[in-house]
Amino acid sequence: MKALGYRKRSEIGMRCEKGCSHEASCIATVPVFNGMSEDDLQVLQKVTKRRRFQKGEFIFQEGERSEGLFVVNEGLIKLTKLSAEGKAQIVRLLFPGEFFGLFSLLRDENHYVHAEVVGQTVICSIDKKDFLKTMEANSGLSFRFLIALSDRLYEADESVGFLSLLEVEQRLARALILFHEKMKAQNGTFTLPISKKDLASFIGTTPESVSRKLLIFISQKLIRFDGRRQIKILELDQLKQLAEIN
Repeated sequence: MKALGYRKRSEIGMRCEKGCSHEASCIATVPVFNGMSEDDLQVLQKVTKRRRFQKGEFIFQEGERSEGLFVVNEGLIKLTKLSAEGKAQIVRLLFPGEFFGLFSLLRDENHYVHAEVVGQTVICSIDKKDFLKTMEANSGLSFRFLIALSDRLYEADESVGFLSLLEVEQRLARALILFHEKMKAQNGTFTLPISKKDLASFIGTTPESVSRKLLIFISQKLIRFDGRRQIKILELDQLKQLAEIN
């Protein structure tokens, strides 16, 4: 997998939105920016760039230098690590309103994961210099980012237990509940946002095992497929009980 610089990738696969407008929607959906004054928000919006990526493109790759903070405005991002044999492991999925790249930005270190676009996605970016300047001038924002980083560490610790202590069907149930929540399912129905191969990578199993467990969930009337990737959760409480979610 050949690494490409961010500017180079923008030339070959990324196009600016119409008028390059720095829309408020780029940061309005990010909880960590809640509580900022209108003046601070306007300053941040002026230095926010909004660009569209196509499926399979990389926002950045492991080993590249950090150039700013990134926010998912539309679509889905998967953060992956590669083994020495080239096998990819999904370590995190990022949905609209979630940010990434902060750890590398604050520590001035290279990225330790690949950030790949799953489908057509709109990403907002704030240049490192502009972002750090805003952080320095806003103690409340700095504090909220510290809390956000603490939450990320907690989620990372929980993820380790998630993969090592739970059975495959429990991990799959948790993934389906996550998609149900993040995709804002209507009447319990959502479109599976990733392939079965990626779903298997996300929960640490094989695509064949995912297929078998989904069939079991169907036979137990926990879920139903309405089309190839449309899933309807029929018994959310039972699925949560299986996933050991209170």
